[in-house]
Amino acid sequence: MKIAAVRYLSIELLDVKERAVRSSDRELYGEDIMQVHVPAMRGRMGSRTYYSCLMPLNAVPQFFKFTDWSGMLPEDREQRVLVEKRIPELANYITENEDDYLFSSITASYKSEPVFESFTPGSDIGILKLQLGDELIINDGQHRCAGIVRALKNGSEALKHHTLSVLLFPWESTDRVQQMFSDLNRFVQKTSKSLDILYDKRDDVAAATLMMIEKVPAFKELTEKEKVSLESKSTKLFTLAALYDANVELLKGYGNNDISTNAGLLIDYWTEVAKHMPDWGKVLAGQKLAVELRQEKISSHSTVLRALGGLGVDLMVSGDWKARLTPLEKINWSKKNPEWENICIVANSVVSNRQARAATKAFIKSKLGINLTEGEKNSIAVKAAL
Repeated sequence: MKIAAVRYLSIELLDVKERAVRSSDRELYGEDIMQVHVPAMRGRMGSRTYYSCLMPLNAVPQFFKFTDWSGMLPEDREQRVLVEKRIPELANYITENEDDYLFSSITASYKSEPVFESFTPGSDIGILKLQLGDELIINDGQHRCAGIVRALKNGSEALKHHTLSVLLFPWESTDRVQQMFSDLNRFVQKTSKSLDILYDKRDDVAAATLMMIEKVPAFKELTEKEKVSLESKSTKLFTLAALYDANVELLKGYGNNDISTNAGLLIDYWTEVAKHMPDWGKVLAGQKLAVELRQEKISSHSTVLRALGGLGVDLMVSGDWKARLTPLEKINWSKKNPEWENICIVANSVVSNRQARAATKAFIKSKLGINLTEGEKNSIAVKAAL
């Protein structure tokens, strides 16, 4: 028994099923060969006993059940339908960050009662014995598990030895599993895009954007870094998410630059743009309230920022690009300006879809005297405005 316990605690799992069918191994290790042993803690939540255990990643494809729920009625499913397009993204996240990825615990239900052996009598820390062939029903984390399965195929050999935290509850009924899914997901709040950008240390554009914000006074003082949209009484003009999206446009073609070089480019461009956006300067100087500017004009709207970012790609190829930004001062950014109708204002509301951003960029280019592409010239919205 001790030999088997030591053997399975080594988390070598991929060949366990093969060894399990060998009669010689059964004779040597007994029926314990049909079990996988994982370190675990036993706890209680509500009226139920559950286990918190560590499993090697290569146990995921063997134990976790992936059911195709797409052919079933929603009320008969135990989970949401697996979204296949999310799997490659999760797998790439693991394989590209093998030394630094992070996952929260997977929650699953077992149908065959596992055996828990305490290290000492009465202790809630010990070994959990799972039967090979049993399937664990995923309550929360099926996309993470699917990403792990894909990553195991593409990642390094060392990846299979990494461990995953798993919470195991008894399976009682479909109703109970559905209730668990609801309980685990109902109160989860997705973090805002701005906060994701602020905290993401792997994203080079995010890093360059944050460096730029610190060096451009209007952005440093007037950017909301947490929320993805501005509240009605906010004293800010911009969101971090909007500036990030604008910089994604601006940095197209500069992918090979390092973060500092791109940050310098962003600082140079937006500092010059800010010089020719007097409304931004008025709010920065306290001469106008941010809420008033947002209500009256579109000059700080995300659609305009992304258009300005895209404009920079076309503009900065010329040596006199700074001087060519001067006409920005003469653009009428008022929401009441009829020129914006069907460009980025539809039914008295500013829109931010791709067509609106493209039309806004083309419109600003025309005001700056920059040649339009054939596609921009043929834009119905732009032709109507010019």
